[in-house]
Amino acid sequence: MKNFKIKKTSIATIFLALTLSVSSCVDDLKQEPNVGVTSASVFKDFSNYKNMLAKLYGGLAVGGQASGDGSGDVSGIDGGFSIYTRLLYTMQVITTDEAVIGWNDGTLHEFHKMIWTPANEFNNAMYFRLFTEIAFCNEFIRNTTDEMLNTNGISGANADEARVMRAEAKFLRAQAYYHLLDMYGNVPFVDETTIGTVPKQIMRADLFNYVETQLKEAEAGLKAPKTNEYGRLDKAAAWSLLARLYLNAKVYNGTERYTDVIENCDKVIAAGYSLNPKYENLFLADNNVNNPENIFSVVYDGVRTQTNGGTTYLVHAAIGGSMNPAEFGVNGGWGGLRTTKAFVNKFEASDLRGRFYKDGQTLEINDLGNFNDGYAFIKYKNLKSNGGAAQDVQWVDTDLPMYRLADIYLMYAEAVLRGGGGSMSTAVGYVNALRTRANASTISVINLDFILDERSRELSWEMTRRTDLIRYGRFTSSAYLWPWKGNAKDGIAVGEYRNLFPIPNNDLAVNPNLKQNPGY
Repeated sequence: MKNFKIKKTSIATIFLALTLSVSSCVDDLKQEPNVGVTSASVFKDFSNYKNMLAKLYGGLAVGGQASGDGSGDVSGIDGGFSIYTRLLYTMQVITTDEAVIGWNDGTLHEFHKMIWTPANEFNNAMYFRLFTEIAFCNEFIRNTTDEMLNTNGISGANADEARVMRAEAKFLRAQAYYHLLDMYGNVPFVDETTIGTVPKQIMRADLFNYVETQLKEAEAGLKAPKTNEYGRLDKAAAWSLLARLYLNAKVYNGTERYTDVIENCDKVIAAGYSLNPKYENLFLADNNVNNPENIFSVVYDGVRTQTNGGTTYLVHAAIGGSMNPAEFGVNGGWGGLRTTKAFVNKFEASDLRGRFYKDGQTLEINDLGNFNDGYAFIKYKNLKSNGGAAQDVQWVDTDLPMYRLADIYLMYAEAVLRGGGGSMSTAVGYVNALRTRANASTISVINLDFILDERSRELSWEMTRRTDLIRYGRFTSSAYLWPWKGNAKDGIAVGEYRNLFPIPNNDLAVNPNLKQNPGY
């Protein structure tokens, strides 16, 4: 049983009244929700707090309040399509060498071809999903200051726990802003004090500073590593995201922060995390049990989070052709996700992380819409580590790791190579620990190119690839090509402006403070 339950039909019934249906960042975020149930009454009862916190976490896992995916928090798009993690996968993975998708739903096909526009509905859904999460977090943060806790009569142990929850909300808001920083650059800025005014645009370097400050404030209030409920954040998660932020600092604001990467990685490692002995078990239906590696995961449950997004999507969509869905613990495949030969060729034959289904599949992709073009990639399953069944064959139990120790090891190694200090021998040791687990050959020397490939091998389909390629200057350039990059069969370079996604047209239309990203 998963400790911190997110149940679509019951989590935060209170927050249902506070739900913002986003059609415009300006219209929805510049004012307090106009609802019958107000935060002034809700926050007077401490028994409501955990349900409201669950809504903030639920914003990562599900599309909205209602059972089923038809109606979500983000208007104009199906709730299952608009889920934070599913959209993040679209933006971070389908745009790269790690995945192609065969579906022609709306403008979905534009992502792997790298031809998206400011009218792309999935790009817009990601943007508004992030601001919806920020809006919910703002409401929680606004009502849990010491002054508000005192006004509402929340005291003693309840007040102490409310302060921890406030730190969690600050992290979740900072994480949403981190993804905006990474994907959109200069964006509208709203916090708990932004009420009744049109949001102004914050510059990317200033947003970097804000995310850094907020994560440090969250860290101070979060519980010690591994002492919070499963599915909730702790200090190690803050260190993990700080490490990612610093690793990409040169992209975001032109500064190198590799020493800070190492410092935060060292904190996580010292907290006592260890590698799961079996790589495959990290992505199975019981990966919430006895898993010493995962630092923070988005919780999924086949009974409580019945959504076509999340890991239900990642399991079903990767099954097609002659693949047997029962071997993945589900009742059918959706024939969508495969991978490219550029990714396939990164693996040694013995590497257990390179699991490809080849029967009836071709390595070459001549037709993006044909599931049989391109090898299928085996990553997530809805089976337990003992081979047993999960709770449901339609809805998947597998949790989605956001931060885990393997990423920390690889960030440490890259930061050492980029001159951040640390120990080269320690870095090599961390890399070899991952490769030994994967049954890949060990190495004695590492370089930056090797680390980029190793990150893809180890962290494939974990929503880091686009950011990694941009850091290395290989996302848009001709320095690295993969099939159908730039909408050409063998791949071509695209404009460097595509290192950022566009701000949606409908937000630009209503907010005169916003300026579109160059190139769009």
